Amino acid sequence: MQEITGASLQDITSFVAVAQTGSFTLAAERLGTNKSSVGKAIQRLEKHLATLLFQRTTRAVHITEDGQIYLAAARAALEHLRDAEQALAINRAEPVGRVRVDLPAGFGRVVLPTLGALRARYPKVIVELSLSDRRSDPVGDGWDLVVRIGHLPADSDMTVRKICDLHMGLYASPAYLQQRPAITAVADLHAHDAVLFRSTSGQLHCWSVNDNGVQRELAPAPVLIMADGHTLVEAAACDFGVAQLIDGFAAPLVASGRLVHVLPQADVAAPPVHALIPVGRKMTAKTRVVLDHLVATLQR
Repeated sequence: MQEITGASLQDITSFVAVAQTGSFTLAAERLGTNKSSVGKAIQRLEKHLATLLFQRTTRAVHITEDGQIYLAAARAALEHLRDAEQALAINRAEPVGRVRVDLPAGFGRVVLPTLGALRARYPKVIVELSLSDRRSDPVGDGWDLVVRIGHLPADSDMTVRKICDLHMGLYASPAYLQQRPAITAVADLHAHDAVLFRSTSGQLHCWSVNDNGVQRELAPAPVLIMADGHTLVEAAACDFGVAQLIDGFAAPLVASGRLVHVLPQADVAAPPVHALIPVGRKMTAKTRVVLDHLVATLQR
């Protein structure tokens, strides 16, 4: 049972109803209960407050001086609760407030340019964005949405929504490719510098490529190892060598001419992208519009 300063909300509501109607019977009718329940509620409240709230006779109920003092406070408290309920209802219906989102670092270049459109459409929504490849705890760290790349185990603490599928491809800068032998087949990759990714688990990610319909694993000797998706993309764009990147991460730099897609026929499917929402948190309107925006952006 919900309580306010030790007194139950039900008992306080019964007290206010009796004070307003001047009758236990009329108060019970207003509250949809019976006279006995109202009487017991008043008794509990008087015991809790250690004072008499009503003078009772067989013909009338009169509020005491202490009752008048408590009535003013009780009515104000109930009014504040009603105001809070209305505010929460508005928040559920209208996207308002802050949404904390944790994204893989490589998604930053894709998502950040689109947040202006989200703000123009929902000006009362504030996005707090973290770009990190660290495996954060959605519940413990207080995130409203966490986006992760990879197949996820069943987790009773999370609601999972698949956002999109991705592909992995090989990319390098135009300047690097001009200085090195042409890459026309998977076998040519052995003669090139490699930029590799090491995940937060410590695993060094080698390359998985499609070689004439057969998926092969390559372990190139790296010239540079990066620990997050954003710097991996930047390293490739800065002429260090060939990197295997998620197509969505590389797309903006391909469009700007900073990266070239090498051997498109060697692309392979990447693990899917999921959004994680802590179980027990009813998805508010503000969270839903941010999630829908991420889905639309990343699916493009």
